[in-house]
Amino acid sequence: MHWAGRGTEPDAVERFYAVIPAGGIGSRLWPLSRADAPKFLHDLTGSGQTLLRETWERLAPISGEDRVMVVCGRAHRAAVEAQLPALEDRNVVLESEGKDSSAAIGLAAAILELREPDVIIGSFAADHVIGDVRRFRRAVVEAIVVADAGYIATIGIVPTEPAIGFGYIEAGEKLDVAGTTSAYAVSRFVEKPDLETARSYVESGRYLWNGGMFIARATTLLDEMAKSKPRLVAGLRELAAAWDTAERGAAVDRIWPGLEKIAIDYSVAEPAAAAGRLATVEGDFQWDDVGDFASIAKLQSGGRGSDLAILGEHARVLADSSSGIVVTDRDRLITLIGVENIVVVDTEDALLVTTSEHAQRVKSVVDALKLSGRTDVL
Repeated sequence: MHWAGRGTEPDAVERFYAVIPAGGIGSRLWPLSRADAPKFLHDLTGSGQTLLRETWERLAPISGEDRVMVVCGRAHRAAVEAQLPALEDRNVVLESEGKDSSAAIGLAAAILELREPDVIIGSFAADHVIGDVRRFRRAVVEAIVVADAGYIATIGIVPTEPAIGFGYIEAGEKLDVAGTTSAYAVSRFVEKPDLETARSYVESGRYLWNGGMFIARATTLLDEMAKSKPRLVAGLRELAAAWDTAERGAAVDRIWPGLEKIAIDYSVAEPAAAAGRLATVEGDFQWDDVGDFASIAKLQSGGRGSDLAILGEHARVLADSSSGIVVTDRDRLITLIGVENIVVVDTEDALLVTTSEHAQRVKSVVDALKLSGRTDVL
Protein backbone atom coordinates (compact mmCIF):
# COMPACT_ATOMS: atom_id res chain seq x y z
CA MET A 1 0.00 0.00 0.00
CA HIS A 2 1.32 3.45 -0.87
CA TRP A 3 0.43 6.38 1.28
CA ALA A 4 -1.71 9.34 0.27
CA GLY A 5 -0.04 12.41 -1.11
CA ARG A 6 2.55 10.67 -3.27
CA GLY A 7 0.82 11.40 -6.55
CA THR A 8 2.34 14.90 -6.76
CA GLU A 9 5.87 13.60 -6.24
CA PRO A 10 8.37 12.39 -8.88
CA ASP A 11 7.84 8.93 -10.36
CA ALA A 12 11.16 7.79 -8.88
CA VAL A 13 9.60 7.89 -5.40
CA GLU A 14 7.52 4.85 -6.41
CA ARG A 15 10.78 2.86 -6.63
CA PHE A 16 12.05 4.01 -3.23
CA TYR A 17 12.75 1.55 -0.44
CA ALA A 18 13.75 2.77 3.03
CA VAL A 19 16.47 0.86 4.88
CA ILE A 20 16.98 1.31 8.62
CA PRO A 21 20.29 -0.08 9.93
CA ALA A 22 19.63 -0.66 13.64
CA GLY A 23 23.02 -1.62 15.02
CA GLY A 24 25.62 -0.47 17.52
CA ILE A 25 25.13 -0.08 21.26
CA GLY A 26 25.75 3.66 21.54
CA SER A 27 28.66 3.27 23.96
CA ARG A 28 28.76 7.00 24.77
CA LEU A 29 25.29 6.56 26.28
CA TRP A 30 26.35 3.86 28.76
CA PRO A 31 25.01 2.76 31.23
CA LEU A 32 21.59 3.57 29.73
CA SER A 33 22.42 2.02 26.36
CA ARG A 34 23.52 -1.62 26.63
CA ALA A 35 24.16 -4.51 24.28
CA ASP A 36 20.70 -5.92 25.02
CA ALA A 37 19.00 -2.50 24.97
CA PRO A 38 20.83 -0.21 22.49
CA LYS A 39 19.98 3.45 22.21
CA PHE A 40 17.53 3.08 19.32
CA LEU A 41 15.23 1.13 21.67
CA HIS A 42 15.05 4.04 24.15
CA ASP A 43 12.92 7.17 24.31
CA LEU A 44 15.62 9.83 24.54
CA THR A 45 13.52 12.83 23.58
CA GLY A 46 10.65 12.52 26.05
CA SER A 47 8.20 11.96 23.18
CA GLY A 48 6.92 8.66 24.56
CA GLN A 49 8.34 6.77 21.57
CA THR A 50 11.67 5.06 20.96
CA LEU A 51 14.09 6.51 18.42
CA LEU A 52 13.45 3.47 16.20
CA ARG A 53 9.70 4.07 16.19
CA GLU A 54 10.20 7.75 15.36
CA THR A 55 12.47 6.76 12.46
CA TRP A 56 9.78 4.41 11.11
CA GLU A 57 7.12 7.11 11.34
CA ARG A 58 9.26 9.50 9.28
CA LEU A 59 10.03 6.99 6.55
CA ALA A 60 6.92 4.83 6.13
CA PRO A 61 4.83 7.72 4.76
CA ILE A 62 7.43 8.22 2.00
CA SER A 63 8.03 4.61 0.97
CA GLY A 64 4.92 2.82 2.22
CA GLU A 65 4.93 0.45 5.19
CA ASP A 66 5.59 -2.54 2.94
CA ARG A 67 8.80 -0.92 1.63
CA VAL A 68 10.78 -0.44 4.84
CA MET A 69 13.60 -2.88 5.63
CA VAL A 70 15.30 -3.07 9.02
CA VAL A 71 18.77 -4.57 9.49
CA CYS A 72 19.46 -5.54 13.10
CA GLY A 73 21.18 -8.08 15.31
CA ARG A 74 19.52 -11.39 16.04
CA ALA A 75 19.26 -10.51 19.73
CA HIS A 76 17.13 -7.45 18.95
CA ARG A 77 14.62 -9.03 16.57
CA ALA A 78 11.80 -9.41 19.12
CA ALA A 79 12.19 -5.85 20.41
CA VAL A 80 12.31 -4.41 16.88
CA GLU A 81 9.20 -6.30 15.78
CA ALA A 82 7.36 -5.24 18.96
CA GLN A 83 8.17 -1.61 18.14
CA LEU A 84 7.24 -1.98 14.46
CA PRO A 85 4.21 -4.30 14.19
CA ALA A 86 3.65 -3.37 10.52
CA LEU A 87 7.20 -4.40 9.55
CA GLU A 88 6.92 -7.33 7.14
CA ASP A 89 8.82 -10.52 7.99
CA ARG A 90 10.64 -10.55 4.64
CA ASN A 91 11.94 -7.06 5.42
CA VAL A 92 13.70 -8.07 8.64
CA VAL A 93 17.38 -8.73 7.92
CA LEU A 94 19.28 -10.25 10.84
CA GLU A 95 23.03 -9.95 11.39
CA SER A 96 24.72 -12.82 13.21
CA GLU A 97 27.38 -10.34 14.36
CA GLY A 98 27.95 -6.64 13.79
CA LYS A 99 30.01 -5.92 10.68
CA ASP A 100 29.57 -2.11 10.47
CA SER A 101 27.55 -0.13 7.96
CA SER A 102 29.05 -1.32 4.66
CA ALA A 103 27.93 -4.91 5.25
CA ALA A 104 24.58 -3.95 6.78
CA ILE A 105 23.55 -1.47 4.08
CA GLY A 106 25.26 -3.45 1.33
CA LEU A 107 23.36 -6.63 2.18
CA ALA A 108 20.05 -4.76 2.17
CA ALA A 109 20.97 -3.27 -1.23
CA ALA A 110 21.95 -6.67 -2.63
CA ILE A 111 18.72 -8.33 -1.45
CA LEU A 112 16.55 -5.53 -2.83
CA GLU A 113 18.53 -5.39 -6.10
CA LEU A 114 17.52 -8.99 -6.79
CA ARG A 115 13.91 -8.50 -5.77
CA GLU A 116 13.51 -5.27 -7.73
CA PRO A 117 16.37 -4.46 -10.14
CA ASP A 118 15.59 -0.75 -10.54
CA VAL A 119 15.04 -0.04 -6.84
CA ILE A 120 16.32 3.15 -5.20
CA ILE A 121 17.26 2.66 -1.56
CA GLY A 122 17.76 5.17 1.21
CA SER A 123 19.64 4.32 4.40
CA PHE A 124 18.66 6.16 7.58
CA ALA A 125 20.04 5.39 11.04
CA ALA A 126 17.58 4.12 13.63
CA ASP A 127 18.87 6.35 16.41
CA HIS A 128 18.83 9.92 15.12
CA VAL A 129 16.51 12.76 16.13
CA ILE A 130 14.97 14.85 13.35
CA GLY A 131 12.61 17.81 13.58
CA ASP A 132 10.23 19.19 10.93
CA VAL A 133 9.15 16.02 9.14
CA ARG A 134 7.87 17.98 6.12
CA ARG A 135 11.30 19.45 5.41
CA PHE A 136 12.85 16.02 5.96
CA ARG A 137 10.49 14.49 3.40
CA ARG A 138 11.24 17.25 0.90
CA ALA A 139 15.00 16.60 1.23
CA VAL A 140 14.53 12.82 0.86
CA VAL A 141 12.41 13.23 -2.28
CA GLU A 142 15.01 15.54 -3.82
CA ALA A 143 17.75 13.05 -2.94
CA ILE A 144 15.72 10.29 -4.65
CA VAL A 145 15.62 12.39 -7.83
CA VAL A 146 19.39 12.92 -7.62
CA ALA A 147 19.92 9.19 -7.08
CA ASP A 148 17.72 8.39 -10.07
CA ALA A 149 20.04 10.56 -12.16
CA GLY A 150 22.90 8.17 -11.34
CA TYR A 151 24.54 9.79 -8.33
CA ILE A 152 25.01 8.46 -4.85
CA ALA A 153 23.22 11.11 -2.81
CA THR A 154 23.56 12.09 0.81
CA ILE A 155 21.59 14.58 2.85
CA GLY A 156 23.86 17.17 4.41
CA ILE A 157 22.47 19.03 7.40
CA VAL A 158 22.68 22.83 7.34
CA PRO A 159 24.79 23.55 10.46
CA THR A 160 23.40 25.73 13.24
CA GLU A 161 26.64 25.92 15.23
CA PRO A 162 30.32 24.98 14.91
CA ALA A 163 29.78 21.47 16.32
CA ILE A 164 32.87 19.33 16.88
CA GLY A 165 30.97 16.06 17.39
CA PHE A 166 29.95 15.65 13.73
CA GLY A 167 31.76 15.04 10.47
CA TYR A 168 31.36 17.62 7.69
CA ILE A 169 30.65 17.56 3.95
CA GLU A 170 32.20 20.21 1.70
CA ALA A 171 29.70 21.13 -1.01
CA GLY A 172 31.00 22.05 -4.45
CA GLU A 173 29.20 23.10 -7.63
CA LYS A 174 25.44 23.09 -7.80
CA LEU A 175 24.14 20.17 -9.85
CA ASP A 176 22.00 20.64 -12.93
CA VAL A 177 19.48 17.89 -12.20
CA ALA A 178 15.86 18.54 -13.20
CA GLY A 179 13.53 18.66 -10.22
CA THR A 180 16.17 19.73 -7.71
CA THR A 181 16.88 23.06 -6.04
CA SER A 182 19.54 22.32 -3.42
CA ALA A 183 21.69 19.51 -4.84
CA TYR A 184 25.46 19.93 -5.00
CA ALA A 185 28.49 17.90 -5.96
CA VAL A 186 30.47 16.79 -2.91
CA SER A 187 34.08 17.97 -2.88
CA ARG A 188 35.13 15.93 0.14
CA PHE A 189 34.21 14.44 3.50
CA VAL A 190 36.10 15.64 6.57
CA GLU A 191 36.32 14.02 10.00
CA LYS A 192 35.23 15.66 13.23
CA PRO A 193 37.18 18.95 13.40
CA ASP A 194 38.50 20.99 16.31
CA LEU A 195 36.49 24.04 17.35
CA GLU A 196 38.51 26.60 15.35
CA THR A 197 38.23 24.53 12.18
CA ALA A 198 34.52 23.96 12.76
CA ARG A 199 33.99 27.71 13.06
CA SER A 200 35.76 28.30 9.76
CA TYR A 201 33.60 25.63 8.09
CA VAL A 202 30.34 27.17 9.29
CA GLU A 203 31.41 30.72 8.43
CA SER A 204 32.37 29.69 4.89
CA GLY A 205 28.83 28.53 4.10
CA ARG A 206 30.24 25.63 2.04
CA TYR A 207 30.04 22.90 4.66
CA LEU A 208 27.19 20.72 5.88
CA TRP A 209 27.03 18.24 8.74
CA ASN A 210 27.35 14.62 7.66
CA GLY A 211 24.03 13.09 8.73
CA GLY A 212 24.96 9.59 7.54
CA MET A 213 22.00 9.33 5.16
CA PHE A 214 22.68 7.73 1.77
CA ILE A 215 20.25 7.40 -1.14
CA ALA A 216 21.13 5.59 -4.39
CA ARG A 217 20.03 2.98 -6.85
CA ALA A 218 20.91 -0.30 -5.15
CA THR A 219 23.01 -1.37 -8.14
CA THR A 220 24.87 1.96 -8.24
CA LEU A 221 25.70 1.72 -4.53
CA LEU A 222 27.00 -1.84 -4.82
CA ASP A 223 28.97 -1.16 -7.99
CA GLU A 224 30.62 1.84 -6.33
CA MET A 225 31.46 -0.20 -3.22
CA ALA A 226 32.91 -2.94 -5.44
CA LYS A 227 35.48 -0.53 -6.86
CA SER A 228 37.24 -0.34 -3.49
CA LYS A 229 35.96 -3.50 -1.82
CA PRO A 230 35.35 -6.14 -4.50
CA ARG A 231 35.57 -9.15 -2.15
CA LEU A 232 33.05 -7.61 0.25
CA VAL A 233 30.51 -6.96 -2.51
CA ALA A 234 31.04 -10.41 -4.02
CA GLY A 235 30.23 -11.91 -0.64
CA LEU A 236 27.17 -9.72 -0.18
CA ARG A 237 25.77 -10.57 -3.61
CA GLU A 238 26.41 -14.28 -3.04
CA LEU A 239 24.60 -14.05 0.28
CA ALA A 240 21.72 -12.10 -1.27
CA ALA A 241 21.28 -14.78 -3.94
CA ALA A 242 20.55 -17.31 -1.18
CA TRP A 243 18.56 -14.96 1.05
CA ASP A 244 15.04 -15.73 -0.19
CA THR A 245 15.74 -19.46 -0.44
CA ALA A 246 16.09 -22.41 1.92
CA GLU A 247 19.88 -21.96 1.69
CA ARG A 248 19.93 -18.70 3.65
CA GLY A 249 21.12 -20.15 6.98
CA ALA A 250 23.99 -22.08 5.47
CA ALA A 251 25.02 -19.08 3.36
CA VAL A 252 25.04 -16.77 6.38
CA ASP A 253 27.18 -19.19 8.39
CA ARG A 254 29.59 -19.57 5.49
CA ILE A 255 29.86 -15.98 4.25
CA TRP A 256 29.00 -13.46 6.97
CA PRO A 257 31.93 -14.14 9.38
CA GLY A 258 34.46 -13.45 6.63
CA LEU A 259 33.03 -10.11 5.48
CA GLU A 260 35.19 -7.05 6.03
CA LYS A 261 34.11 -4.71 8.81
CA ILE A 262 34.20 -1.15 7.46
CA ALA A 263 32.01 1.96 7.57
CA ILE A 264 30.20 2.97 4.39
CA ASP A 265 31.82 6.41 4.60
CA TYR A 266 35.14 4.74 3.73
CA SER A 267 33.96 2.07 1.31
CA VAL A 268 31.59 4.27 -0.72
CA ALA A 269 31.25 7.93 0.26
CA GLU A 270 34.88 9.05 0.26
CA PRO A 271 35.88 7.21 -2.96
CA ALA A 272 32.69 8.38 -4.71
CA ALA A 273 33.34 11.99 -3.67
CA ALA A 274 36.89 11.81 -5.03
CA ALA A 275 35.54 10.45 -8.32
CA GLY A 276 32.79 13.08 -8.64
CA ARG A 277 29.96 10.57 -8.21
CA LEU A 278 28.69 11.77 -4.83
CA ALA A 279 26.05 14.48 -4.41
CA THR A 280 24.53 16.15 -1.38
CA VAL A 281 21.11 17.67 -0.84
CA GLU A 282 20.73 20.36 1.81
CA GLY A 283 18.69 19.26 4.80
CA ASP A 284 17.32 22.37 6.47
CA PHE A 285 15.82 20.70 9.54
CA GLN A 286 16.79 19.98 13.14
CA TRP A 287 19.01 16.91 13.33
CA ASP A 288 21.09 15.26 16.02
CA ASP A 289 22.73 11.84 16.18
CA VAL A 290 22.28 11.85 19.98
CA GLY A 291 25.91 10.88 20.34
CA ASP A 292 26.25 11.54 24.07
CA PHE A 293 24.36 12.75 27.12
CA ALA A 294 25.25 16.37 26.39
CA SER A 295 23.25 16.02 23.14
CA ILE A 296 20.26 14.69 25.05
CA ALA A 297 20.47 17.54 27.56
CA LYS A 298 20.53 20.07 24.71
CA LEU A 299 17.52 18.43 23.03
CA GLN A 300 15.57 18.39 26.27
CA SER A 301 16.29 22.05 27.04
CA GLY A 302 15.48 23.21 23.50
CA GLY A 303 19.07 24.37 23.01
CA ARG A 304 18.96 26.84 25.92
CA GLY A 305 21.55 24.86 27.84
CA SER A 306 20.50 26.31 31.22
CA ASP A 307 17.89 23.87 32.52
CA LEU A 308 17.98 20.50 34.21
CA ALA A 309 16.64 17.81 31.88
CA ILE A 310 15.09 14.77 33.56
CA LEU A 311 14.36 11.49 31.78
CA GLY A 312 12.72 8.49 33.38
CA GLU A 313 9.18 7.37 33.95
CA HIS A 314 9.64 7.09 37.72
CA ALA A 315 12.30 9.78 38.17
CA ARG A 316 12.40 11.55 41.56
CA VAL A 317 14.80 14.47 41.38
CA LEU A 318 15.20 17.38 43.78
CA ALA A 319 17.44 20.12 42.40
CA ASP A 320 18.62 23.51 43.65
CA SER A 321 20.64 25.84 41.39
CA SER A 322 21.68 22.96 39.14
CA SER A 323 21.75 22.29 35.40
CA GLY A 324 22.49 19.37 33.13
CA ILE A 325 20.68 16.05 32.79
CA VAL A 326 19.48 13.22 34.98
CA VAL A 327 18.52 9.89 33.40
CA THR A 328 17.14 7.20 35.67
CA ASP A 329 15.17 3.99 35.42
CA ARG A 330 14.78 3.81 39.21
CA ASP A 331 12.50 5.50 41.72
CA ARG A 332 15.05 6.47 44.36
CA LEU A 333 15.47 10.15 45.11
CA ILE A 334 18.36 11.97 43.42
CA THR A 335 19.29 15.35 44.90
CA LEU A 336 21.47 17.95 43.17
CA ILE A 337 22.68 21.15 44.83
CA GLY A 338 24.72 23.84 43.10
CA VAL A 339 26.13 21.76 40.24
CA GLU A 340 26.23 22.93 36.63
CA ASN A 341 26.15 20.92 33.42
CA ILE A 342 26.13 17.68 35.38
CA VAL A 343 25.29 14.28 33.88
CA VAL A 344 23.81 11.66 36.20
CA VAL A 345 22.70 8.29 34.81
CA ASP A 346 21.32 5.90 37.42
CA THR A 347 20.48 2.31 36.51
CA GLU A 348 19.96 -0.90 38.48
CA ASP A 349 23.60 -2.01 38.33
CA ALA A 350 25.64 1.04 37.32
CA LEU A 351 25.84 4.76 38.12
CA LEU A 352 27.50 7.35 35.89
CA VAL A 353 28.38 10.85 37.06
CA THR A 354 30.20 13.25 34.72
CA THR A 355 29.70 16.64 33.08
CA SER A 356 28.46 17.72 29.67
CA GLU A 357 32.01 18.79 28.82
CA HIS A 358 33.31 15.26 29.32
CA ALA A 359 30.28 13.35 28.01
CA GLN A 360 32.14 12.12 24.91
CA ARG A 361 34.65 10.34 27.17
CA VAL A 362 32.06 7.83 28.40
CA LYS A 363 33.12 5.56 25.53
CA SER A 364 36.55 5.19 27.15
CA VAL A 365 34.85 3.81 30.27
CA VAL A 366 33.11 1.19 28.14
CA ASP A 367 36.41 0.30 26.48
CA ALA A 368 38.06 -0.06 29.92
CA LEU A 369 35.24 -2.31 31.14
CA LYS A 370 35.68 -4.54 28.10
CA LEU A 371 39.43 -4.82 28.71
CA SER A 372 38.90 -5.65 32.39
CA GLY A 373 36.33 -8.33 31.56
CA ARG A 374 33.44 -6.52 33.27
CA THR A 375 31.05 -7.40 30.46
CA ASP A 376 28.25 -8.06 32.96
CA VAL A 377 27.45 -4.32 32.97
CA LEU A 378 27.75 -3.86 29.21
